[in-house]
Amino acid sequence: MNKVATEIDQVAQMWLEDHKTRISNVAKEKDFIDVMLGISETQQEKLSEYDEDTIIKAASMTLILAGSDSTSVTLTWALSLLLNNKDVLRKTQAELDNVVGKERQVDESDLKNLVYLQAVLKETMRLYPAGSLSVPREAITDCTVNGYHVPASTHLFVNLYKIHRDPRVWEHPLDFEPERFLRTFKDFDVRGQSYEYLPFGSGRRMCPGISFALQVMQFTLASLLHGFEIATPSDEPVDMTEHFGLTNVKATPLEVVLTHRLPHNLYS
Repeated sequence: MNKVATEIDQVAQMWLEDHKTRISNVAKEKDFIDVMLGISETQQEKLSEYDEDTIIKAASMTLILAGSDSTSVTLTWALSLLLNNKDVLRKTQAELDNVVGKERQVDESDLKNLVYLQAVLKETMRLYPAGSLSVPREAITDCTVNGYHVPASTHLFVNLYKIHRDPRVWEHPLDFEPERFLRTFKDFDVRGQSYEYLPFGSGRRMCPGISFALQVMQFTLASLLHGFEIATPSDEPVDMTEHFGLTNVKATPLEVVLTHRLPHNLYS
């Protein structure tokens, strides 16, 4: 772990030094590290007790590492669900062919028009949220929640897995039905404003990498399903057994066979 941590720090330091050398170019678009460098310059007195480079590197890598693990877990569940629900897979690929066509690859600008694919990801995160429990919250004072006394300093976890499968809210809660997010729950937001559905948590301390994760998941899934036919070896059903940990991963690895579905020149 120490070796990996050192390598990650070296990568972050390289990014930071690169941004410092080109920070004078004010005309270019600013990314996250540029913004952090700007804040450190204007808030030097407040940050005097801390190492500015460490703050920037830690904040940057937190966004990337937190977003990458949960993203890969969610994409694995999405593919597993699609392989076990071929009708949904066909609908998703039909939408991709209609929006993108077969003469080019998916572009990020296409994502806003892929409403069924977005519903597939929403339904995946409902059934298999990357984190079954929310990050902990601490009660700063004694309080009463729904008739229960909660002493100060109590750490509270929200059971997202249970909320997302509550039969009082979700009809057929155990079924994979992306259409529900095109009808009854079409206005449900993944950003924590609908308390029946909180895949990224809610409030000021919700997942900080939500925008990064959503963009990566949508683009990766769209590119994969548009570019390839997917199947399991021997067309056997996917084992959906879960293994609970810090993230909600599959108990068994997902094995997929890919076959190209676009002109060969698009893969070069």
